[in-house]
Amino acid sequence: MSTIAHARSHAITHAWRGVLAGIGGGIVFGVLMAMTGMLESVAMLVGSDSAVVGGVVHLIISAAFGLVFGLLAGAYSDKVWTLLGAGVVYGLILWVVGGLMIMPSMLGMDMFMFNQMAWMSLMGHLIFGIVLAGTMFALSKGDA
Repeated sequence: MSTIAHARSHAITHAWRGVLAGIGGGIVFGVLMAMTGMLESVAMLVGSDSAVVGGVVHLIISAAFGLVFGLLAGAYSDKVWTLLGAGVVYGLILWVVGGLMIMPSMLGMDMFMFNQMAWMSLMGHLIFGIVLAGTMFALSKGDA
């Protein structure tokens, strides 16, 4: 196999693992969001107020962010502490950019509002990043 084909194969593997890990992290975060009524806010991004719609939107976003994480950090998927650290940093970045900037601006709210909901969102994003990274590591365990 050529070097380019080999690299492409690894990128595809990392991307798919990231998608699966993102869905795993999204499910865990989604349970927390369901318990706090946050899924309805996610549904508002697509003009709905349904928690089910919010859950679907949340899982799609989680899968997309998982894919990106897989491409960025997949090469380190055999190094558990490096990957977990990257997951925590990734969760923090997603919270700042998504939770404090993009989502509020899309919903017509003020950005960088540090209220109880924002702190719960931080916790959820950090848990997402940890589960994402841990799942990536678990999925890579069969690699030689």
